[in-house]
Amino acid sequence: MNIALLGYGRMGKEIEKVAIQRGHTIVHKIEGDISSYNFTTVDVAIDFSIPSAAFQNISHCIKHQIPVISGTTGWLEKYDEVVNMCEAEKGAFIYASNFSLGVNIFFEMNNYLAKMMSQLEDYKVSIEEIHHTKKLDAPSGTAITLAEGVIQQTNYNAWKLDEAANATEIPIVVKRIPEVPGTHEITYTSSVDSISIKHEAHNRQGFALGAVVAAEWIQNRVGVFTMKNVLNI
Repeated sequence: MNIALLGYGRMGKEIEKVAIQRGHTIVHKIEGDISSYNFTTVDVAIDFSIPSAAFQNISHCIKHQIPVISGTTGWLEKYDEVVNMCEAEKGAFIYASNFSLGVNIFFEMNNYLAKMMSQLEDYKVSIEEIHHTKKLDAPSGTAITLAEGVIQQTNYNAWKLDEAANATEIPIVVKRIPEVPGTHEITYTSSVDSISIKHEAHNRQGFALGAVVAAEWIQNRVGVFTMKNVLNI
């Protein structure tokens, strides 16, 4: 595959390494205006840019019939617009708050645990996420996905970026520590015990691998997909 990297920061560089190891070619490394680049030889684009650039990057690819994978968070107020555009243009698009294969299994574990805990009112849930100090958004997209999974299975109706959430809100505690790739923990606490599940990334390679696997999977497909489709879970 010929891949265009939209954003060439830490993740872009890690994706480049993984893609080359898997036999693919990087034809563009784009950090500025995407419109000035020739996409005629591009098979798929992988967007790990910044929130202010993501929508333009994704839109450009869809309108030029380039399948696009996006792991950029912080732009999702325009997600429905992208979905409508993708349907109208018969494009192909995958967004994930986290492309790690392990994290996507963790999402399923989170949903299953939340369903089991939904009838146990003595337990209160909380989420903690830790990332490196250069991460721009808070809470992380992964933490929000985890919170939304709990909300779908329980009587919680919102999440709050605060330990002092009310009884129907899930508190998300955010920590920023240098050189931490990403750690997420969900804890259910009662007066007698606590139950926790945790995912800790050791490096960025897992995120990069998942993005490249998704890019390989989306070839010759049309529609809006998720990592659940890619992993068949």
